[in-house]
Amino acid sequence: MLNQLTNLKLIALLLVCSTFAFTSCKDVDDDFPTPFKDVKVYELKSVADPNIEGTATFAKLNDGATSITIQLTGTPAGGRHPAHIHGNTAVEGGGIEISLQPVVGATGRSITIVRETDAGTPISYEELLHYDGYINVHLSEDNLATIVAQGDIGQNELTGESKEYVLEERAVPGINGTVLFEERNNGEALATISLAGTPDGGEHPAHIHQNSAEEGGGIVYTFTPVNGTTGMSKSNVAALDDGTPFGYADVLTYNGYVNVHLSAADLATIVAQGNIGSNED
Repeated sequence: MLNQLTNLKLIALLLVCSTFAFTSCKDVDDDFPTPFKDVKVYELKSVADPNIEGTATFAKLNDGATSITIQLTGTPAGGRHPAHIHGNTAVEGGGIEISLQPVVGATGRSITIVRETDAGTPISYEELLHYDGYINVHLSEDNLATIVAQGDIGQNELTGESKEYVLEERAVPGINGTVLFEERNNGEALATISLAGTPDGGEHPAHIHQNSAEEGGGIVYTFTPVNGTTGMSKSNVAALDDGTPFGYADVLTYNGYVNVHLSAADLATIVAQGNIGSNED
């Protein structure tokens, strides 16, 4: 009986060892920490390739470190995709702060044990859950500029609360759409302008103005310009242009409206417009 138990323990140990022998990890000790039940999953959305998407799973280990598992679908069998945690939100962009193991194309998987940032600053599971950052998965080491999957993490994660406002046609027939505000964990907002009918190659400045559209008013917040080819603009809303804090809750009650202009050289021509906040129709 003792021999049987010993053999079972040996087999289990060999299975664990073989698993981690084929798992790419960072800073792994000889005594691998046992995973706890604290787990957080973040969505990684497709960017350059609509077929590549997945998740990043953060799991707390018993020594306070974090196991980060990226699992993607649609990656090419021979691919090897660098992955990192960057500072700021995905729409703002930021430098690499924590390097993760590359995603293996054949499996779509990467596993990294994180105990510190690339600068050597210790970081815990709890700190990562409140981190001001996002994950990028790149096409290759030679083409880091091409992002295949991306997702906000920590304080930048979306809560699921959102509010959409209509942007009606104005000077140019056929251009209309919406502006969607989505709440982040930290109270800020992801703003997405989506327009139909914008010309290829165009770039359309967009702003929140004070007062209602009928009254008119000055610019208080500047969005990322709308890309004419895609009709899209994404911005992080955290403060007005003068530095006044301005988040998701503020948008819902603000006395304002949104203008999308024809061009930077012709701000007087409005192509789409809509009231927001307390002025919603």
